[in-house]
Amino acid sequence: MTPAVTVVRTSTANLASVVTAFERFGCSVRTTADPDAVARSDRVVLPGVGAFAAARAAIDTRGLEDALRDRMLQGRSTLGICLGMQLMARGSEEAPGVTGLGLLDGEVESYGQGHPELRVPQMGWNLVSPSDGCRIVPRGFAYFANSYRLATITPGWHPVWSEYGGRFLAAVERGAVVACQFHPELSGTYGKALLSNWLEA
Repeated sequence: MTPAVTVVRTSTANLASVVTAFERFGCSVRTTADPDAVARSDRVVLPGVGAFAAARAAIDTRGLEDALRDRMLQGRSTLGICLGMQLMARGSEEAPGVTGLGLLDGEVESYGQGHPELRVPQMGWNLVSPSDGCRIVPRGFAYFANSYRLATITPGWHPVWSEYGGRFLAAVERGAVVACQFHPELSGTYGKALLSNWLEA
């Protein structure tokens, strides 16, 4: 059976590369901002590029918060990418006072804080190292493009680590719910392996 994937439209992401990545697997892909469709879908991708506050406002405006949070709390197949991962945290230093979905502990922080020598945003390939218990995110080099990162481990989630100005969370896993700070859709054969694992989970 052809896998069906729903990609959430938040108006803060270039959806073309995400859609194309899944179409290469023969998936039936649709994009939507309809919370009912997000709630009903077998597999959902929450992508994101851009500002935390703008993406959060789009989620609120479209009434997507409950649908996204509920499916992730229930362990239903969901993939957060880049800003999509950051939106799962309690909040972000980028947007003081704007709350995230609260599924991950801690606040997303700037790379530049305390590391003026770092090039920010981080753009390029970086080693990703999964911890014991990870089934979906493999070890290898992934493509990053981000100025903010999450470093707080959330109980019940399996962490995946990377290094840039210190250790930070490259990804987290909990069953079929996965969030990646990097872009698997832009990470060549490494990203293809990750997406294949997620589709099969």
